[in-house]
Amino acid sequence: MREFIVEADGGSRGNPGPAGYGAVVSDAATGETLRETAEYIGVATNNVAEYRGLLAGLRAARALDPAATVHVRMDSKLVVEQMSGRWKIKHPDMKPLAAEATRVFPPGSVTYEWIPRDRNKHADRLANEAMDAGAQGRQWSESASTAALHAPPRASAAAEPPGDAAAGAARVRDALAAGRAAARGVPTAAGDGAGGQVGDAETDSFAPAGGGEGDGDGEDSADARVGGAQGGDVEDGAAARDGDVKAGAAARDGGAQGGAVAPARDVKGGADARAAQAVASPGWAPADMGTPATFVMLRHGETPLTPQKRFSGSGGTDPSLSDVGREQAERAAAMLARRGTIQAVVASPLARTRETAGIVAGRLGLDVQIEDGLRETDFGAWEGLTFAEVRERHPDDLNAWLASPDAEPTGGGESFAATATRLAATRDKLLAAHAGRTVLLVTHVTPIKTLVRLALGAPPESLFRMELSAASLSVVAYYADGNASVRLLNDTSYLR
Repeated sequence: MREFIVEADGGSRGNPGPAGYGAVVSDAATGETLRETAEYIGVATNNVAEYRGLLAGLRAARALDPAATVHVRMDSKLVVEQMSGRWKIKHPDMKPLAAEATRVFPPGSVTYEWIPRDRNKHADRLANEAMDAGAQGRQWSESASTAALHAPPRASAAAEPPGDAAAGAARVRDALAAGRAAARGVPTAAGDGAGGQVGDAETDSFAPAGGGEGDGDGEDSADARVGGAQGGDVEDGAAARDGDVKAGAAARDGGAQGGAVAPARDVKGGADARAAQAVASPGWAPADMGTPATFVMLRHGETPLTPQKRFSGSGGTDPSLSDVGREQAERAAAMLARRGTIQAVVASPLARTRETAGIVAGRLGLDVQIEDGLRETDFGAWEGLTFAEVRERHPDDLNAWLASPDAEPTGGGESFAATATRLAATRDKLLAAHAGRTVLLVTHVTPIKTLVRLALGAPPESLFRMELSAASLSVVAYYADGNASVRLLNDTSYLR
């Protein structure tokens, strides 16, 4: 089955004002651009133009292969969240467009992902070409388009996002130079860093080898909040006016806002420099650090609640795996057996994780150790409900929960702050018991995201910016000096 990537965008010069959209269809396996489309649509709002771009991109993909699966990437959080079913669609101009978009491909064939605006440049240029053409009294022409000439080189779906590796490496080199200069007392300019990876140079069988797919699964935790969507969109204010997202959440999840930009860059630049100083001795890490303890974290396979995107924590019905979930566990087990590096298996006490762990451990010839600290967050009265149902029944509690990691779900559930405290203690316990070993932890969305967040030293809201699919693998290595290296996140390549 073919898989396409659709990147779409739309804009309005006036909101409402002269508007246009652009969309690009590419082959997920090769990254090859297969189709471009754009159109000037007259006077419309940004959001309507974005929906028109989505619809055009889906139609272009269907014309290429109606049996394909499609992964849509857009920088409009509003469209991504609404089409993923996490936000309601109330605006009368957008409802029919969204409904039409759901009918282009069969249910389950299309997934959605939010991407930053600078990773959607090709579609953005097409939309602007369409608006420029409209201003000149003509329609956009594919033959005259130069959007692809200016777009960054495309990578395959299994590769790192275009430019990220090179930019990250450049930032690391700059930070290393700054670190060495600082150690000699030489003044340096402040860095502008933005997340270059500073890892150890040791070859590892779990080093990132291609990103996994994101299915927007809302079961188990923070995925239910924003489904792994990263950051926000400049139209979030419009979304709040439409009643689709609380203003506070939009402000928190939104993109760059006011004076927060410069301080954030300074902090990231400082973090790059500090990380560089920590590894500026010969090699990527001090020679006496020894073999790290490596946590290979496997999220359990699907349960009957997973496709329904229902809260499923440690206080609910404790569902077992579905047939799909058991097949996913078998595939994960086969892949881990081929690698042959797992030395111990530790699982959450819940049924879905014990079942997943049993399938994997049986293939590896290992026993399963149960660790209560790896259990999922308790979602209280929200257990078994969809995000929309919680919003309808407990709106005030949900808003408080979205605003603070200290807030508990209705009915005395567990806050994310409490979950983090529990996971930090569990991590330390397991590190003491498995120093220098590679351990498979079979657990849930929130525990895995929390361990990754703690390893990165990232704020609590970073939980909302990670996608974690059923039966996906993530890896963190822990060194003797207390530092950690995130080596993999949400790999599902073995499920395809």
